[in-house]
Amino acid sequence: MADTYTPPVYGTGVKATIQRLGGHLAGMIMPNIGAFIAWGLITALFIPTGWLPHEGLAKLVGPIISYLLPILIGYTGGRMVHGQRGAVVGAVATMGVVVGSEIPMFLGAMIMGPLSALIIKYVDKFAQDRTRVGFEMLVDNFTAGIVGGAMAVLGILGIGPIVRVVTEAAGDAVSWMITNNLLPLASVLIEPAKVLFLNNAINHGVLGPLGVTQSVQDGKSILFMLESNPGPGLGLLLAYLLFGPRLLRPTTPAAMIIHFFGGIHEIYFPYVLMKPRLILAVIAGGAAGVFTFLITGAGLVATPSPGSIFAYLAVTPRGGWFGVILGIVIAAGVTFALASLLLGFGRGEKAQEGAESQQSDNPAAGPEPREPVTDTSATRETGA
Repeated sequence: MADTYTPPVYGTGVKATIQRLGGHLAGMIMPNIGAFIAWGLITALFIPTGWLPHEGLAKLVGPIISYLLPILIGYTGGRMVHGQRGAVVGAVATMGVVVGSEIPMFLGAMIMGPLSALIIKYVDKFAQDRTRVGFEMLVDNFTAGIVGGAMAVLGILGIGPIVRVVTEAAGDAVSWMITNNLLPLASVLIEPAKVLFLNNAINHGVLGPLGVTQSVQDGKSILFMLESNPGPGLGLLLAYLLFGPRLLRPTTPAAMIIHFFGGIHEIYFPYVLMKPRLILAVIAGGAAGVFTFLITGAGLVATPSPGSIFAYLAVTPRGGWFGVILGIVIAAGVTFALASLLLGFGRGEKAQEGAESQQSDNPAAGPEPREPVTDTSATRETGA
């Protein structure tokens, strides 16, 4: 399932392991993007500061973000590990971390769903050859119920408190950055983690819940924009289009459409991994965008899922377009400028192509091959 949204990962090194983990996290989030969009639209329309404030319809916002979305994530994560049985057990186990917490438990769902499904998978293997004929359904139902119930209890007593501590620590760090006007420095951590396909875990697991709390209090939050800004990815792809390797340039227009208009940021991560020094460009662009959001007072009312320009505009509060659009444009511009510089404005590739062309032409250098022949013979004599 994760392969639908992220490129295949080869190898067994640390980077490949992290990429594979990020791919599984994306596989839990991306199939449920429609639910995130529905929640974002309901929030943007019906909360008191929304486009069409409605007290009754606004009651949908809390249960969806607190219950439905985490359970969907846990269900999907369980399904990835052990099919439908894993999905059911993962959903039940996720209910434990949801009930035991006052914050949206996306990160807890990403843990409980696959973990519970993995346990029931091993339980099924153990019970498969030990179950008498005719008792299969009874055993299957009871084992799923026992594992699901036990994991739900573990979620309330064990996993939930741990996730809360981690989330609170992250919240304190972000709050400290906001208080000291250092929020752009968050890009130093966010952007490298994104290109390792940990973007959804960061956005929906850490920044999203913190942004929800701030949005409820202030009507908008800048935290929704730290990871989801499409500007850095657009700037990087533009630099590849103009100055990247010629074999890759034809792929960038489609990637830009998917990224900027479709909101699937994973499409540009491989371009960074192919030339790791370009991580400096997206860090600089992300920080520039966050700084622009800060000085203009920009914010969103909900997580833009997916992070496309359309989703951004859909969850922008009334009168807030200038700061949002300016931050995206500046992030794209800074990333483009620095990425173009790191790519050498195409000069490095032209020199490499020229050297390869000259090397391939030397054996047939014309009617007077005296010097090449002399050099070659000298080399052979020396070698002899």
